[in-house]
Amino acid sequence: MFVPTENHFPLSNRIDIIKTRPKYLNRPTPPSATTTAATMSSTAQEGPSVPKDTKEKKGFSKLLSRARTVLKKADRRLSTFSTKGAGAPAAEASGIVVAPVAAAKKETPAVNPTKISRRQVFDERAKKLGELYGVELKPSEWHQSEGHVLRVEKPIKMRVHRKCHVCSASFGLGKECPKCKHPRCKECPRVPPKRTEAEREESRKKRAAILKDRAENPIIVPDWDISDKKYVLKRPAKTGGQDLIHRKPRQRVRRNCCQCEKLFAAHSKECEGCSHTRCTDCPRDPSKKEKFPYGYPGDAPGTKTGHYQCHDCKTIYSASPPSDDAACPKCKHRNCASCDRLTPRRVEPEPDPEVWKSVQAKLAALNLK
Repeated sequence: MFVPTENHFPLSNRIDIIKTRPKYLNRPTPPSATTTAATMSSTAQEGPSVPKDTKEKKGFSKLLSRARTVLKKADRRLSTFSTKGAGAPAAEASGIVVAPVAAAKKETPAVNPTKISRRQVFDERAKKLGELYGVELKPSEWHQSEGHVLRVEKPIKMRVHRKCHVCSASFGLGKECPKCKHPRCKECPRVPPKRTEAEREESRKKRAAILKDRAENPIIVPDWDISDKKYVLKRPAKTGGQDLIHRKPRQRVRRNCCQCEKLFAAHSKECEGCSHTRCTDCPRDPSKKEKFPYGYPGDAPGTKTGHYQCHDCKTIYSASPPSDDAACPKCKHRNCASCDRLTPRRVEPEPDPEVWKSVQAKLAALNLK
């Protein structure tokens, strides 16, 4: 705000201002002030007065401070009157030139805090701790997770400090060194130092390289969620186009009819060519005779080969073609009502005796006790 001094007003106005001071300033004027006023009136026309001793300085400074107080109050009153439309004529009549009011400061953006639950804040902290250190925090270990808190989103700011190049002291909010009173200049170092355009371009390249590396090789984060989720693993195709999806390897099984050698349709047990029902004689590609020696599950009994088990010696034998008069090759027992034909099922293969002998030899060589 503009503060006028004694040289901005004629002597008559200065005397009027001193006479119209407030009531709380109507104290007895010391004789030094009167002497100073008389001296000032006699030397006003010659030029600015120069105080000769310390007593005159004290009296003049006190008088000047009172005049400033009156002018401040008058400025406030004039500013209020000018807003109502009646301040301009009063200012012109009194002859006082009032400085224009400084432009209002830029309005700071309104802060809009968001209301979030306290539990959400703890969840975010627990997630960050889990990603960094693999720590699992239970809700029972948290303190007072009930209620809500207010969160204000603020942009990230960088703190810049300046140091005096004379005494190496840190500047405060002002531009003057608090230690040696040195005004801040271009030689005073800045912390952190201002980067050049080449350094900024190098920083942009490093940031782009880091983002590209993270996109191509994402960080593996442990998933603590035990719920069943279906994840789809994809990989971009080398030739472009649709992404490659990882699926479990499957074996395509084909069955041919034993009568007309025509391929069976998927999920069908009846031949489309001869209406033959799929049986144990219909070949399978690829075949698994080691696991399914008596036929494959769901097949009807075949007419070429049949498998039986003797109820006397529990021997399993085959008959081609299948017949009820087939005899057991071990005990020569004829098939009877108790000797049933084996249905297709899975059989665990017996261990190879040669492999068993080699394992026994290796264990013996180790001299285990």
